[in-house]
Amino acid sequence: MGEARDVMDRLTEAVTHSDLRTLGTLYAEDAVALTPDEGEIKGRDAIVAYWRTMTEAIPAATFTPRNKYEIGDTAIDEGIFSGANTGPIQLPTGETLPATGKTVTLRGTDLATVKDGRITDYRLYFDQMEFLDQLGLLPQP
Repeated sequence: MGEARDVMDRLTEAVTHSDLRTLGTLYAEDAVALTPDEGEIKGRDAIVAYWRTMTEAIPAATFTPRNKYEIGDTAIDEGIFSGANTGPIQLPTGETLPATGKTVTLRGTDLATVKDGRITDYRLYFDQMEFLDQLGLLPQP
């Protein structure tokens, strides 16, 4: 196992345990993240703030890996993220929705490029519409 794989595994552990302190140590100060709901996020503090909103909305999440790869300085995970929405949902507009109490189960993929033990480039992919639908936040036909 190389450095990228180790850092990615620690990231997954920190996210699923709502450990923001560890999250902050895993990203480079000038890291960039790309997410389906917030778009491009620049800087460690902004990325940790993104994870704060996610971990507050779904504080007891699990991640079940399906595939794990490491290619050079990049680790890639594909798996199932699941958990109950027991905390407020912070929208990109700044609005806050109350917890729905519903459980989400989403297939996702994330990639982390690591240099000198810290993530410099991070990409997260999941179906945002499926996420909102499982929370009951989409209009029903």
